[in-house]
Amino acid sequence: MDMDRRQFFRVSGSGLAASSLVALGFSPTAALAETRAFKLARTTETRSICPYCSVSCGVVIYTLGDKAKNVKSSIIHIEGDPDNPVNRGTLCPKGAGVMDMIQSPDRVKFPQVREAGSKEWKRISWDEALTRVAKHMKADRDANLIQTVEKDGKSITVNRWNTTGFLISSASSNESGYLSVKIARGLGLVTLDTQARI
Repeated sequence: MDMDRRQFFRVSGSGLAASSLVALGFSPTAALAETRAFKLARTTETRSICPYCSVSCGVVIYTLGDKAKNVKSSIIHIEGDPDNPVNRGTLCPKGAGVMDMIQSPDRVKFPQVREAGSKEWKRISWDEALTRVAKHMKADRDANLIQTVEKDGKSITVNRWNTTGFLISSASSNESGYLSVKIARGLGLVTLDTQARI
């Protein structure tokens, strides 16, 4: 076999590398046996929206769990949604860290209340939390609703509620945002803002 200098170095370099790996204990059969399954192979893929700002970037959430009756699935990976027209698979640093926020031990998952004069937060049910909010809103509206104002000797109906503000989610869809504003304006709220400005 005719071999030039370049081919000789290639063959001898390959032989030296292979013999060194075998001498170090590397075996291709053992390495092939150690291959891991793809991390997301058995997961359920769910599309959602990033909870942080008003851009509403799409995210893909991968959960692991066999959906049995008493099994709680857990989120193992979150990435940008490449099919979403807003972000096309990219995420900002806040969106990329959304999994850390979800799995944080400091994350509040249930409504809590701190009674007047107390230093401790007490966990309450969602029904109790919504009932308390509704009662406080009704009491404040009944006490502070301005129905008419006098201007140039005329009584003008205004139905203004100046003592309460409403913060609307910026990650909600157009329809739910529209309904939120309609409900707030129907109650007489004047101070409305969106989370996107925070």
